[in-house]
Amino acid sequence: MPHIIVKLWPGRSDEQKIALADKMAEAMTEIMGIPDKNISVSFEEVAKEKWTEEVYNTDILAKESLLYKKPGY
Repeated sequence: MPHIIVKLWPGRSDEQKIALADKMAEAMTEIMGIPDKNISVSFEEVAKEKWTEEVYNTDILAKESLLYKKPGY
């Protein structure tokens, strides 16, 4: 615990994903006090043309009360 899921458009390299996963885990450890060994991160690539249907409507609009950072689009 915790498991972080990042949904994003395709096109980022494995190196970028690894760097982001490391930074997010570092922030969880620093801010939340969770040991690095307990943190997992995954990436789910969603095609641009499916973003509204698969992410925006279901994860953002439908769960708006859970958001701590809202998108500007």
